[in-house]
Amino acid sequence: MSFSYSPHRHAEAVPDAPAVAATIRRAGYRGSPTPAVRGVTLNVPAGARVALVGPNGAGKSTVLKAVAGLIPYDGQIEVFGHGSNRCRHRVAYLPQRAEVDWRFPVSVERLVMAGRYVHLGWLARPGRADFAAVAEALDVLRIADLAQRQIGDLSGGQQQRALLARALAQQADLLLLDEPLNAVDAATRQVIAEVLEAVRALGRTVLMATHDLGRLEADFDGALYLCEGRVVAPPPGAFVGLAVGAALPGDEADCSEEPA
Repeated sequence: MSFSYSPHRHAEAVPDAPAVAATIRRAGYRGSPTPAVRGVTLNVPAGARVALVGPNGAGKSTVLKAVAGLIPYDGQIEVFGHGSNRCRHRVAYLPQRAEVDWRFPVSVERLVMAGRYVHLGWLARPGRADFAAVAEALDVLRIADLAQRQIGDLSGGQQQRALLARALAQQADLLLLDEPLNAVDAATRQVIAEVLEAVRALGRTVLMATHDLGRLEADFDGALYLCEGRVVAPPPGAFVGLAVGAALPGDEADCSEEPA
């Protein structure tokens, strides 16, 4: 017998439904007097790679956390045609590296195994398929040799690879990635780029916060620009691609500072 992490049953994707269909009127954090995001709509087709672009504090992380069901919001968010609580097994969230307590005494392999828990529930023990998924993710990120190392002994680039390996081990259909390329070495950046290309080939969906304007057209199908928690027009000549979002009427914004 096993007990799911969520009281909701896992649901199969609704045919032809977008990976994410969201209307976020307000979203923020408990204790904050003002919302971090206001008036954002988002429509991400299944299998697409979409970038959330903007400066620090623009609301990129807040949008990702709202879609992941990690923070309260006012509005409606559907994942593959269902409320996000019914699709947790289909969604893998990768936080910013600074949000993880790297002093916690756990090995890299155990960290990556955490990506399997949404399938296992509370009481079931990992089986052969779970260990195989973890081993494959470690191989893909080229950190198999670090499997038994404590996470606190990793470099910044190795930490980022370990987090992405955890997301891959979940074998989710939607990857929510918060700045995975921020402050990593060139080798890690190349490995992550290759992994994201492989994810696309498998038909999985990526919604990713990024600062890298130079790689948008090469790495993504569409981009949504944010500033001060609202959708803004892209800078002149910037990549847009697929139309994946807009501001709600009355919540339009105009930021003089270009997204970075």
